[in-house]
Amino acid sequence: MIKQDLTVLEERSIFVLREAKQKFGKVAALWSMGKDSTTMLALARKAFLGKVPFPVIHIDNSIDFPETYEFRQDLAKKWNLDLIVAPSEIKPDLVGSACCGKNKPETLKKVMDEYGFDALIVSIRRDEHGIRAKERYMSPRDKKFRWNYKDQPAELWDDYSSKLDVGGHVRVHPLLDWNEIDIWNYVKRERIPVNPLYFSRNGYRYRSLGCTHCTIHIKSNARTVENIISELETTKIEERSGRSMDKEREYVMQRLRSLGYM
Repeated sequence: MIKQDLTVLEERSIFVLREAKQKFGKVAALWSMGKDSTTMLALARKAFLGKVPFPVIHIDNSIDFPETYEFRQDLAKKWNLDLIVAPSEIKPDLVGSACCGKNKPETLKKVMDEYGFDALIVSIRRDEHGIRAKERYMSPRDKKFRWNYKDQPAELWDDYSSKLDVGGHVRVHPLLDWNEIDIWNYVKRERIPVNPLYFSRNGYRYRSLGCTHCTIHIKSNARTVENIISELETTKIEERSGRSMDKEREYVMQRLRSLGYM
């Protein structure tokens, strides 16, 4: 796994966050309490003088791990986050997992409509999945949340608002160029709090976090951030191998993301 210059990545992400805050009227960010979205919030605090200046949304299907809910409560208080908890219904889903498939975007649509957000910060990375690699730093969605991955705009900083359909929004991706080991090296450098489920207990830990229905732990003895970095330097196992495989298959993920999945 290639390690990149953290300062260069940090500067680029901060630039994207500041551009989004300046360009759009009402910005919000998604927070899953995972390492990536928590790193994004840490970057936002650095970009905006120690404060996250936009609301933070958790799409809550009520079956996240207890440790995740505790982490949400503690960090939201510590960082004084403007937290919006949006309950997501679990019901049959022909596209992806019932817990984390098409149902979550439907809940997000309601939140976006209620608050009038026109930009949404999402902490995806290009290296996570082939479909996510097609994204741009700022990607427009139409009013039905649809993403036309075959017609992406050029990366022109002053050209996004003109491409936004009435009732649509723009997805902002400040971590697009980071990879997994970059995140952990930055967590180490900046001493960013992370969900304790990432660390080994009884020989197992979680490498990619979802809810209790679609996340599987992996064998690991990594009990510290340094241990995790060392593990990643030699592993050949994919990061999201512990997630629901039906959802992770490329054609399913492509359809989900076209419908608004994160």
